[in-house]
Amino acid sequence: MRPDADAYADHAARISALARTMPGYVEHKGFTAEDGERVTVVTFADRASHEAWARHPEHREAQRAGLRDYYEEYSIAVGEVDRASAWTRSALP
Repeated sequence: MRPDADAYADHAARISALARTMPGYVEHKGFTAEDGERVTVVTFADRASHEAWARHPEHREAQRAGLRDYYEEYSIAVGEVDRASAWTRSALP
């Protein structure tokens, strides 16, 4: 993040709220490393839903704002999950 990226938090909150309204949206989570690097993982139900989000005009403008106003650098990676598993400890009585 650039040191003068004061408006980032508000802008990110608006875009996060918008993402939640998209058809096929599942979840997104953000993580910040000790060195300040940030990662956001956004999950959609299928590729078509993800592509619709990628093309959404407000999302595209937010990406342009990121380049222009907020980030020193960033990267985007898109992938599909071929296999997933999960486990949850049952609640004890």
